[in-house]
This record gives sequence, C-alpha cells and structure tokens, in this order.
Amino acid sequence: MSIKDITIVIASFKSEKKIKGCLNSIDKQAKVLVIENSNNLSFKENLEKEFSNVECVLAGANIGYGSANNIGLKKVKTKYALILNPDATLHSSALENFIKATEKIYDFAIMAPYIQEEKDKFDKINDLKNISPVEVGNVKGFAMFLNISEFREVGFFDENFFFYFEEIDLCKRLINHGKKIYLIPEIKIDHGGGLSHDQSINVEMELSRNWHWMWSTFNYHKKYKGFFVSFFIILPKMSSAIMKVLIYTLIFNKKKKIYYQRLSGLINAIMGKSSWYRPKV
Repeated sequence: MSIKDITIVIASFKSEKKIKGCLNSIDKQAKVLVIENSNNLSFKENLEKEFSNVECVLAGANIGYGSANNIGLKKVKTKYALILNPDATLHSSALENFIKATEKIYDFAIMAPYIQEEKDKFDKINDLKNISPVEVGNVKGFAMFLNISEFREVGFFDENFFFYFEEIDLCKRLINHGKKIYLIPEIKIDHGGGLSHDQSINVEMELSRNWHWMWSTFNYHKKYKGFFVSFFIILPKMSSAIMKVLIYTLIFNKKKKIYYQRLSGLINAIMGKSSWYRPKV
C-alpha cells in the first residue's frame, strides 16, 4: 500500500486563509477532496489552481460538518480515507505511519493520533515511545483515518447533527456493530481547534457553536437513552443558561448572547426541531 491509496477529505467553511497550511502539509501524492460549505466559486478555482492534487466540491450552502464529509466520503474510491479539519496540519511522517499501522492492525474501522487535544500534548509526549496502539470508544473529529470497507453496514455521519457529536455518534454506531477504533502513538497531527475560519467572523461562529453544542448534546442522548433521560441530563445546563441569561441581562453584560444561544439550542432540541440555526455570515 502507498500514500496513493489514501484520499483526504476536508469539510470547510470560510477557511480561505487557514486551509492552505493544512494542504501544504499533505503529501502531493495523496488525492484531496475539499467540500466547501458555500457556493464560493473563487475559493474552488484558487485552491484547484494552487494545489494540483485537490478537487474542491461546492456544497452550495452551509450544510454542516457531517453532511459535507459525507459528500466527500461517497466520492472516495481508495481503500482508506483521512478526514481532516482545515486547521489541522500533518507531521511529515503522518501518512506513512498510518500506512504502517494498517499493516499491523487489519480489523480497524477508525485510527487516529494518540494525542487528541493540544492541551494534553506536553503531558503525553513522553508516552509516545513506550505505548502500543490503544483501543478506544471514540475519537475527536479533527483527524479520523477510515477503513472504508468497515462502514458498509454502519454508513457514515448522521446528517441530523449539523455540528458537534456527529463523530461521537459515528463511533458509537461502529462500536455497537463490533467495529474497532484505535489511537496510534506514531501518528502526529496538530490541531488548532476552533480556528478553521477567518477571525472576522469569530463572534457569529461562537454564537453558532453554542447553539449547536446544546442542541446536539440533547439529541445525542435522546437518540440512545430516550427523551426523559436526556431531559434530566441536560437539566443542569438548562438551569444554568436561564440563570445566566437573567443575570447578564440585568447587568447589561454582552455574555447574555452566548447563554441565550445555549438556551435556544436546548429549547429547540426539546421541542423536536431540527438543527436549523446557521451563523449569520
């Protein structure tokens, strides 16, 4: 197997500046599918002109992380696919180490870097030489190496989730079908985290993240535990959001917008509404 047997799928939204760092870190032998959550033709043309290994597909609208990745995954013709976030960058040996790992672990559905969060990087860096691949229940969505044949029964992402919990849901469905997920110590991929879009839209993206975090939290639990259990799980979060909306309104603090969004996301989820909110950008 070689790097040519891997297709990289990147779901993006207004990532014109950040995504180039990601693409520059990818070996040019690997085919890259960028699914852009807009109808930005100049973005597509500029990427395909600058990067000969990139095909950019315009989703036409902001359809979300899972739905965009599904578009890319359905176009994959190689045995393996690597889902990346636009603010992730590969170390030079990352793809080769994925390949080496497939020669030792045959029955995996997903593999991912051992270091899953940047905040754990310095605490866990010394562990990398002393540990073997670790089997886990789920991984973060910024870098997921998929064995495509293992997804025939399960499918890919649940498109009801616009943002948040879609990778946890996918991992849970895989585990429920007896599939295996591993963290690989030799694989190093850096992730900025929440930095994939232009800084000029930070405020709107933060409002959107808070709305969807709460909507997805409730609906993920409802999917597997039912409405009433989910309601009791999110009740402390809902109470906190209500109190903070009231307090920050009384003292004219701008943070009330964040907690209003959280409360709105929860109420819409409880009412059974879809994940309809979109950032106003």
